[in-house]
Amino acid sequence: MSTLTLPQTVTSTWNIDPVHTVAEFKVRHMMISNVKGQFTSISGKLTLDETDITKSRMEASVDANSINTREPQRDTHLKSADFFDVEKFPTLSFRSTRITRRADDELSVEGDLTMRGVTRKTTFSVEGPTAAAQDPWGNTRIGLSATTKVDRKDFGLVWNAALETGGILVGDDVTITLDVEFVKA
Repeated sequence: MSTLTLPQTVTSTWNIDPVHTVAEFKVRHMMISNVKGQFTSISGKLTLDETDITKSRMEASVDANSINTREPQRDTHLKSADFFDVEKFPTLSFRSTRITRRADDELSVEGDLTMRGVTRKTTFSVEGPTAAAQDPWGNTRIGLSATTKVDRKDFGLVWNAALETGGILVGDDVTITLDVEFVKA
């Protein structure tokens, strides 16, 4: 009697390195230029299926209070109920639901993005992950870059002001860019 041997799935866990990770956003200001900001506190993990990357899973959490646009008054306004309402909704989160390969080093990562208590399906275009490398302290690391565009109004971020010259103060489309470095657990 022969035994059927199934291929083994090899998964590994990778934690976001918050010191080497950037969660950035940009939005149109006064209809003339983009203003960028960052969230400086991010955590999460990647469960990497090393035999089939499309079976991997990703989750991340961002401390909404860590927003930094290099302008303290604007940061205070963004933390208020007009925007992120950080007292009621202290975190933003993402949890992947589907990963598809677009090219050798390009993925499409779909998932649930939650901001201000509102969850919407969002798709990130991802470059990576890179090949694993060992740092000088013996840790194994990989990295990736991801980007998406969302309409802030879909997440209840609806505050705006009309300009005397016509138009609005804050654009609706927000580009989110993540440059993430992971450390193998």
